[in-house]
Amino acid sequence: MTHLILLLLVIAVSTVISKALKSRTARPEAAAPAPAPARIDYDAAAYGLVPRDRLDPRRSGPPRAPHHRKESQAIADAAWSGNWKPAAAYVAAAGQDWDERWTRLSLLDSIAGEDDGWLKAWRAADPGNCDAATLEANRMVHAAWAIRGTKYAHEVPEEDMNAFRSMLPAAIEAAKRASLLDPANPAPWVVMVTTARGAQYEPEQFEELWRGLAERAPHHYEAHWQGMQYWCAKWFGSDEQMTAFAERAMDTAPAGSPLPGIYLHALSELEKRKTHAPVLASGDGKARLRRVAQALAQVRPDDERMPVLRHRLAHYAMQAELYDVALEQFRAIGPWCGSTPWTDAEDPVAAFDLARGTAVQRSGAQPLAPELRPKAAQKQVM
Repeated sequence: MTHLILLLLVIAVSTVISKALKSRTARPEAAAPAPAPARIDYDAAAYGLVPRDRLDPRRSGPPRAPHHRKESQAIADAAWSGNWKPAAAYVAAAGQDWDERWTRLSLLDSIAGEDDGWLKAWRAADPGNCDAATLEANRMVHAAWAIRGTKYAHEVPEEDMNAFRSMLPAAIEAAKRASLLDPANPAPWVVMVTTARGAQYEPEQFEELWRGLAERAPHHYEAHWQGMQYWCAKWFGSDEQMTAFAERAMDTAPAGSPLPGIYLHALSELEKRKTHAPVLASGDGKARLRRVAQALAQVRPDDERMPVLRHRLAHYAMQAELYDVALEQFRAIGPWCGSTPWTDAEDPVAAFDLARGTAVQRSGAQPLAPELRPKAAQKQVM
């Protein structure tokens, strides 16, 4: 009997210990799934918006026209086969439309990023060509940044940081030499302005570069984006200096230029630092957003910078409670929602549609006449 009681006690104790161990080693219960984003029930088409089931989170805007894609592919195929002449002619055809010329140089830069043998052949065959020399300098900048990476400076190994910094002066010198080949061309100066941050240029040095660039292309979009980066707080300026720089760009931009959109990029930098709310709440901030909307309405609809700018404008207009401005942008954006801030959400379609519905509700918009509503869905080309 005694043995039986002892056996039962051992079994009971073992059971308790086993349960205790299991409770200590068991995985915690999975967290409850995040609630689905709120959804507003509204007839999107009635307000000039694409229906929710046609929203596409794969892109920020429509793809390039087929003939542009074919042209770009033909230039790339020729270059990779060793023929650099189509690339040279492609850039030269932009003439003195310096923004367009930079866009074309950027395409060639991406082609050279895959295989730059054709660029070396171009430089050897035509050493006096400014475009080729500029591309070579820009490739040097890319090579340096590839070593440094995108981490904060204190996170980069010292060896990599030293290599990065040692390569940039040579890139700037190469860009300076390129600038002598065509003194009117601002592209080498864009490379220099871009490189100035990593090369640790002091503000006085940067201002000298900027003056050289502005003399050649005072409203160059890419140059202003790079300049804004230099003056932001994470580099060599402050929130105030960066904002002032973006406002000057906006205030001096000619009609039809996307340059006022630089102000939206400045707001994005402020948002990363969580210092944008007071700007958007101010009367001046709201007025500037309305002016950006008016300026972008004059830009060519096929300008490839427009989709991203429209998404940003819609986002900040919502935060500034300018719901009519936001609704106007959502109409112009169409079905494309593959851009920040919507892609920061787990479900970009839901986030985008919620913002659109909120804009409809809070703007006091009235349904459009049937003939003004979006037509039936057409096949989208990716």
